[in-house]
Amino acid sequence: MTLKIELLNTGAELMLGRVLNTHQQWICRQLADRGYVVDRQVAVDDAGPSICDALREALGRADLVITTGGLGPTSDDRTRDLVAKELKRPLREDPQVLDHIQRMFALRRRPMPASTRVQALVPEGATVLMNARGTAPGLVLETPPRPGQTRPGLLVMLPGPPRELRPMMIEQALPLIEKHFPVEAPFVCRTLRTTGLGESALEEKIAPALRPVLERGVEVGYCARTGEVDVRFVARGARARELVAEAEQVSRALLEEFIYGTDDEVLEQVIVRQLTERRQTLALAESCTGGFIAHRITNVPGASAVFLAGLVTYGNAAKERFLGVKPETLAAHGAVSEAVAGEMAEGARRVTGADYALAATGIAGPTGGSEAKPVGTVFLALASTAGTVVQRRANRFERETFKYVTAQQALDMLRRELVKPPPA
Repeated sequence: MTLKIELLNTGAELMLGRVLNTHQQWICRQLADRGYVVDRQVAVDDAGPSICDALREALGRADLVITTGGLGPTSDDRTRDLVAKELKRPLREDPQVLDHIQRMFALRRRPMPASTRVQALVPEGATVLMNARGTAPGLVLETPPRPGQTRPGLLVMLPGPPRELRPMMIEQALPLIEKHFPVEAPFVCRTLRTTGLGESALEEKIAPALRPVLERGVEVGYCARTGEVDVRFVARGARARELVAEAEQVSRALLEEFIYGTDDEVLEQVIVRQLTERRQTLALAESCTGGFIAHRITNVPGASAVFLAGLVTYGNAAKERFLGVKPETLAAHGAVSEAVAGEMAEGARRVTGADYALAATGIAGPTGGSEAKPVGTVFLALASTAGTVVQRRANRFERETFKYVTAQQALDMLRRELVKPPPA
């Protein structure tokens, strides 16, 4: 039997764009890592008809249905009541859940509103998932088999707040799912993370060489994001690990210079790890990125061992004062130029004593460009004991994307230098 899984996210805030739906990505990833692939994901507002229609459709199509949200104490938390009505399961107050809710308020030294008691209502026959980080319990119900199947399904209802949902999913819901729906065949998923090559160009580079392994059961997928592309390999069965490893090996041989990491790694993590292993340090001189490169580096735990300083020298006077950029260089070439980028990187390395220094100067727009230097023009520089290298890029994006792509290019410039073999 092929297991069908659907995810139903509820909440008017999702439909109004006031809250980002992170549940979809996170839950799908947790399931996929254990061999369960979600077939369909739906988000609806928390009006009764919307939830009922979506739930009815999901239960008719899927063996496992997971809902998020709508289990709280307020008038717009309708999922619990609507599920009970749809499945004809009377709601009964659970003494253990009520005791838990009362203790949570006592621990917080807050009075318990009468409306909160509704969270102790549990559909008949439901398994309760106690909420260690909140008051709304999760609920699990066995459901009738979907058409054409004999095995009963499962409906898993999780609270909306991520800090409550995530531990409940990992600690309680997933073990129940794995027991009810044992994985029938090994499942392997591997992602290669690349930067510096577009999605179509990347596929053209590896598709012909991958054809033999794909014909033996490996699925390949491409996911393009700002400044990078993921290549994903998936396989099931006894030879899944061997087949995915072969697909990865073939791809690495053709994409080696563009691959910076695997699975969940981000470029800044790779940079910090490489510098740490080499016991070397980094400084930054940023203009058009406004400190965004430093922000990404300092998001990585342990960055303090390798990151010495970041100087955001947005104005020309700051470039002169803090980095030692020459006034005559600025006058002759302008702030956005190869010469100034090089002096920025060299100055940052000189004043901090870092092994490497990256610099970025450019025109983020939407104004300020010229025929010679249109909006999006960027100069990136890397200074080290080997000298100074400067690259010119054209990043014609709106400001936020411009900053991200420029930071990605700068970090990749350093990564490529760090992976070079040492001189003989």
